Amino acid sequence: MNQSRQQRHWVALSTLVTREIRRFFRIWPQTLLPPAITMTLYFIIFGNLIGSRIGEMGGFSYMEYIVPGIIMMAVINNAYANVASSFFSAKFQNHIEELIVAPVPNYLILAGYVAGGTARGLCVGIIVTIVSLFFTRLPIEHIFITISMVVLSAVLFAIGGFINAVYARSFDEISIIPTFILTPLTYLGGVFYSISLLPEFWQNVSLLNPILYMVNAFRYGMLGVSDIPVVAAFSIILLFIGGLTAFALYLLHKGTGLRN
Repeated sequence: MNQSRQQRHWVALSTLVTREIRRFFRIWPQTLLPPAITMTLYFIIFGNLIGSRIGEMGGFSYMEYIVPGIIMMAVINNAYANVASSFFSAKFQNHIEELIVAPVPNYLILAGYVAGGTARGLCVGIIVTIVSLFFTRLPIEHIFITISMVVLSAVLFAIGGFINAVYARSFDEISIIPTFILTPLTYLGGVFYSISLLPEFWQNVSLLNPILYMVNAFRYGMLGVSDIPVVAAFSIILLFIGGLTAFALYLLHKGTGLRN
């Protein structure tokens, strides 16, 4: 009986993940191509035009310094957007009810959507990484830290996108968090600069930004330099993942935004 249940759960999870991945691949001109174009503009404007005037930062050329941050920015934005839009579309079209009443545990529903969002974030990250190679060399000092950090960051923001979709009541509300919270935190998260350049007060304020830890840990994995301890970065991200996962499962259990 337990083996049969496990097989059903595996079929449900694999089906949900496959559907989510096929979804963003099917509309790749909307999901994969725009981030590549946008990040190419970042490389040209900030890396080549502005970077040539700034010079070195952290012992690296400005282009090399900002590449890890730009890759991470693309990953978290797309992981978040994929789950937020997909789960809300399921709510809007009323086929999420079929999934909820099916004998599928809530944690598998969450895992399926998060896996899909993580997959899109990583696909975009790979594309942006390939694009960056046309502008600069890309050393990787600590490959395990690099890979684990980008995966954990994608997972974290995929869960965030799920929570956003649960509460959203219209497509307009899907864009509120990315526009007014995610984008400012990203730009203030050390993507384009080292917080050592800031006055002490603003350095301390920056430490409250979780994206700062992701960007710096990812940069450490690639370049070997970081403004914050890498262990602290992993600890904070794992703490956020645990807390948001528990909260998302609670919302599914209560039926928030789904059964009203």
